[in-house]
Amino acid sequence: MTIADPSDRVVEIRDLDVTFATDGGDVFAVRDVSLEVRRGEVLAIVGESGSGKTVTARSILGLLPETATASGAVILDGVDVVSMGREQLRQVRGTKAAMIFQEPSTALNPVFTVGWQLAEGLRAHQKISKKAARARAIEMLRLVGIPDPEHRVGHYPHQFSGGQKQRIVIAMALALEPAVILADEPTTALDVTVQAEILELLRRLRDDFGTAIVLITHNMGVVADLADRVAVMLNGEIVESAPARELFAAPQHEYTQRLLAAVPRLEIVDRTPPAGVAGEAVVQAEGLIIEYPGRLGTPAFRAVDGVNFRIGPGEVLGLVGESGSGKTTIGRAIAGLAPVSGGSLRVLGAEMNGIKEREFRKLRKDLGFVFQDPATSFNPLLTVAECVAEPLVVHGSARRASDARDKVDELLEAVQLPKAFGDRFPHELSGGQRQRASLARALALDPKLLIADEPTSALDVSVQARVLDLFGELQERFGFATLFITHDLAVVDLLAHRVVVLHRGRIAEEGPTAQVLGDPQDDYTKRLIASLPVPDPVEQAARRAAAREG
Repeated sequence: MTIADPSDRVVEIRDLDVTFATDGGDVFAVRDVSLEVRRGEVLAIVGESGSGKTVTARSILGLLPETATASGAVILDGVDVVSMGREQLRQVRGTKAAMIFQEPSTALNPVFTVGWQLAEGLRAHQKISKKAARARAIEMLRLVGIPDPEHRVGHYPHQFSGGQKQRIVIAMALALEPAVILADEPTTALDVTVQAEILELLRRLRDDFGTAIVLITHNMGVVADLADRVAVMLNGEIVESAPARELFAAPQHEYTQRLLAAVPRLEIVDRTPPAGVAGEAVVQAEGLIIEYPGRLGTPAFRAVDGVNFRIGPGEVLGLVGESGSGKTTIGRAIAGLAPVSGGSLRVLGAEMNGIKEREFRKLRKDLGFVFQDPATSFNPLLTVAECVAEPLVVHGSARRASDARDKVDELLEAVQLPKAFGDRFPHELSGGQRQRASLARALALDPKLLIADEPTSALDVSVQARVLDLFGELQERFGFATLFITHDLAVVDLLAHRVVVLHRGRIAEEGPTAQVLGDPQDDYTKRLIASLPVPDPVEQAARRAAAREG
């Protein structure tokens, strides 16, 4: 691809400072940042949470909160955004620059059809009839790859998959043909195959339409796959900026080196199963069927169809697949949170098909659960120590949280959190710290089985690396069996002894991790592995070229 002329700048940021007013005084979010983006170029801004990357991107559209004060210059297609009033900002949003948000479900209004929402954005900026706006909405849905757009234009957001909703948000951003698109973590919650499709769509926008893209992400594989240039931020400042191939080949700053070293990669490690793995199964599924009842006369939906697998004592089983493959449903059934419709599922010796809650209740203390988003699984009114102590109180091991403080302090130190953090509230911890506290709570009752559902997918790459290292250490130390649910094959490679690949409720492939990932037999498994971006622009380009030829 040929980069546009250097003078053809769409965005130019000069000496940007952003401060937030707080009760404790002003907090610097961005310091002395200078960047530029040209037409037909993808600039990736990377860094951990709190590095200032999202604040920098939002300043381009004037989307900072009222508590923020910005100084310096943000030139968007020849106009300084910093000095603009509210009405002027409304005019440039969508026309000169548009934003793709991280979570499409919150960006789409659930009570209006996607066609109406697309047309409303057009009519807010252009004098256009309802009929013409609808025709343009259908055209945009077709452009971003929504099948049967003439029909789907009348559907509501909940009738689309996560990847399709992200495509609709991209269509909304493109509708007014902006000069630059700001993509804030556009693939974080997506499966690797859907992520590959979204990245290909963004690449087409750059190559075919000359759209400039500012990509905000912590996924270095996505950066390697899409970016032309990379700016690395730390504590509100740019510590390194370079063309993507140059930065990945020879990172100069120590923080960039650390960031790249933390990226999990497929190394195909042959993990020796634990000594007692052949003992009585902790979980045994045979012909497992799980159905969700239909509504208003519609037939039941079969989420899991005839699945067989086993988890032995001390074994880590990786359960992978796309959204809708049934992996979370299986985890919920093992935890007694979803009923078994057919076949057999034995958990800790108890048959789950037809089990009564009072029978299963005595087994719950032997189960730990680590959720994807610890922020929503903690009671915000309780301190971290009270949250971690909750299982001990519920199951009668302590009368009140204060009685269990010694045990809680021991657990917090086991997950590498200072025991003083127990006196903080969940919102006072970072994402990685909350996930460690969630792990401490799951281990409070010394479980025989731990269910971890996408526990690291929303974490920054360096924080994810620390949590995964810690998880591996704790698993070896305490010897609990684990069902690790994820769509990240590199994470499975890092932790799991065995892996089960699910596709549309059925097992596509299973076996020792090194065997399945190193020599996949099923076409779906091969597609999953091929879709996983690697943190190397040269290798990514070669893989894309090979895929096109294939």
